[in-house]
Amino acid sequence: MTQGWKPFSELRTMQQIGRGYSVDRAVHKNMEGWPLPLDVVKKGDDFTIFASLAGVEPEDIQVSIEEGVLTIKGQTKADDEGQDADYLMRERREGAFCRALRLPDSLDIDKAHTHYANGVLSITFPRVEAQKAKRLTINTGKSGVLEGSRN
Repeated sequence: MTQGWKPFSELRTMQQIGRGYSVDRAVHKNMEGWPLPLDVVKKGDDFTIFASLAGVEPEDIQVSIEEGVLTIKGQTKADDEGQDADYLMRERREGAFCRALRLPDSLDIDKAHTHYANGVLSITFPRVEAQKAKRLTINTGKSGVLEGSRN
């Protein structure tokens, strides 16, 4: 039986802060602003991170990867609508945001693909080719060849 990729066991190695995963408390403490909500999804051999950034222009978003840590940061601009009025309720966030996530070693960060549409940033990473399951041919020394799988 072939052992498959288990991204959730890799994610468990990350320290959970709030509703998502972040690098660690020391790094998280040094980040300014409000935490950015993320979804992490595995589809096939791809690993995609979705960040909700409604109202943020793409040029106001910075995405970087350094030493295996993905960082998404930026700033939302204050709207001018409430300047001459008193808010009765204010739930939309404004100001700086930052989120860091340690990536598993099994992801190919050099082949990362980003997409931004309708206020959602998606960052997709394929698995490293060497990490993918492979089928090996088993030679029996006779004329027959059996197929097996690598564990």
